[in-house]
Amino acid sequence: MKKDDCIFCRIAAGEISSDTVYEDDDFRVILDLNPGSRGHMLIIPKEHYQDIYELSDECGMKLMAVAKKMAVAAKKALKADGINLVQNNEEAAGQSVPHFHMHVIPRYKDEAERIVCWNPKSSDPDEQAAIAEAIRSELG
Repeated sequence: MKKDDCIFCRIAAGEISSDTVYEDDDFRVILDLNPGSRGHMLIIPKEHYQDIYELSDECGMKLMAVAKKMAVAAKKALKADGINLVQNNEEAAGQSVPHFHMHVIPRYKDEAERIVCWNPKSSDPDEQAAIAEAIRSELG
């Protein structure tokens, strides 16, 4: 279902023009207007899902096939040295448009800046075990 007030629903439906690089029955892939690197794309489902919590399993499986297709094409066409697949959920994680989407970001060895990074920290084995157990308990 499309949401009338959602900009990504309107882009996915073709109501707002975009530099579309791929489209099928379920997705539209466009070049990001504010790219992190040359060839940065967004995979946008045509069905409205606010975030990964709402995403259907079927859509998620299809999305990964499209992500692979876009990554392979970008690596070849743009001579990328690597590819980041990035998907953010909720504001705290950097989601700025409340419509599930995945970034396909070609990476180049000569780039000074890295978009996806974190500062690795040491872990405590007891805390790791408690975290693993808490997550396992939610899985049923």
